[in-house]
Amino acid sequence: MSKPTAQDLASAAGVSLSTVDRVLNNRGGVSEDRERRVLEHARKLKIDRALNQRAARTLRIAVLLQPRSNPFHALVQDHFEAANRNFAFYNLQFQVHHINPLRPAVTAQLINSLSSRCDALAIISPQNAAVAAALRAFGQGGKPVVTMVTDLRDAERYAYVGPDNRKAGRVAGDLMGRLLGRDGGEIVVIAGLISMIGHEEREMGFRTVLRERYPQCKVTEVLESMERGDVAGDLVFNALRKNPAIRGIYNASAGAQTVVNAMTKLGKNKDVIFITHELTKDRRHLMRNGMIDAIIDQDPETEVRTAVEALAAYFGRSEKCLLSLITPIQIHMIENS
Repeated sequence: MSKPTAQDLASAAGVSLSTVDRVLNNRGGVSEDRERRVLEHARKLKIDRALNQRAARTLRIAVLLQPRSNPFHALVQDHFEAANRNFAFYNLQFQVHHINPLRPAVTAQLINSLSSRCDALAIISPQNAAVAAALRAFGQGGKPVVTMVTDLRDAERYAYVGPDNRKAGRVAGDLMGRLLGRDGGEIVVIAGLISMIGHEEREMGFRTVLRERYPQCKVTEVLESMERGDVAGDLVFNALRKNPAIRGIYNASAGAQTVVNAMTKLGKNKDVIFITHELTKDRRHLMRNGMIDAIIDQDPETEVRTAVEALAAYFGRSEKCLLSLITPIQIHMIENS
């Protein structure tokens, strides 16, 4: 069988021969939709020149997340900035925009302003009707939206990339039940924002597994830190001072150091089990010093890489078939931190 020709490719993709020439030779001047069709059919026809080429048109991807004062979001930002170098052959340019999770109206305005100058968007945000509406409007005309870490309802997003947060909460609950032992005890849960679907799912998973297997363990309070580490510390300090019977702290969000400070001030370090999420540099240090009992980590590097590959596939710049966009979680304790 003879090799497929450029004319075969033009016919399969429904474009002109000159459009095929522009795409295969990186000359630019081709619309996003036509470039995607040419690359997709070039791969199907196994035209070698198109398989590993750097796409001619730069696609601009807006990434919306919290400022670097949140250590986890700082890691996500670092990995997106690295993706601009490490995945240069996809020619996707990621630009980070910081948002305040407590100001959803401002986030919605930012999304609306980005719609005319960006080709896609990735976002970590609490659930909010105005934000969801802005994302739906952004996605009109085929612009993909990827929610990360925590999903958004009614956003008509292209994909969710991140952990199964309900399962992560169940893992935390199972660890808490095992570590508290036969006597169990009272537990305080600190969520960043319950409107953050991922935090809601963690709290639900945590409660459910305790109810199923550790009835001697009781969640007495679920408190919101508003994604502020200093507030998390104050909440734990007040809870421990008010209720000396508390034997477990599950912090699903920011504020590991301030929680440790609160327990230390009240002399509770050896009496209270502390479980949290995200193996950041500061949390690794606290764990190695015996201040955190367990960390459930979601690996932001894998999450960013998966989001990049999903967007590259959407735009026809990758032939990889992603088996799952749900990323794994890992349990870290003092011996493997």
